Amino acid sequence: MWGTENGYAILQVITEIGSGQNGHRPKLMKLLADPKCTVIIVEHRDRLMRFGSEYVESALAAQGRKLVVIDPSELNNDLVEDMIAVLTSFCARLYGKRFAKNKAKKALQSIQDQGAKVE
Repeated sequence: MWGTENGYAILQVITEIGSGQNGHRPKLMKLLADPKCTVIIVEHRDRLMRFGSEYVESALAAQGRKLVVIDPSELNNDLVEDMIAVLTSFCARLYGKRFAKNKAKKALQSIQDQGAKVE
């Protein structure tokens, strides 16, 4: 198990079937509310939640807790590429096509930089 191989004492393994977009996940909510749980390990960030995991990570850090993502490579997956396409489309409508393309590239770079900081 990755956690024990990397020096973590695994006290509890929680699995929950549900969408990463769904906010009605009682096991996750219970885990996030438990201050005794100091480290939460997930295989892929998007399995925890599709959007906004940075907010959860920040809230955990403010409590002296942390989120560990085993495989941060999901930054290159289809979901991120889809998000860049949507972002480009919205920016094109607001600012024009060339600016939108540059804005989308900067957003992708920012996302990738955040992923490098999590590692």
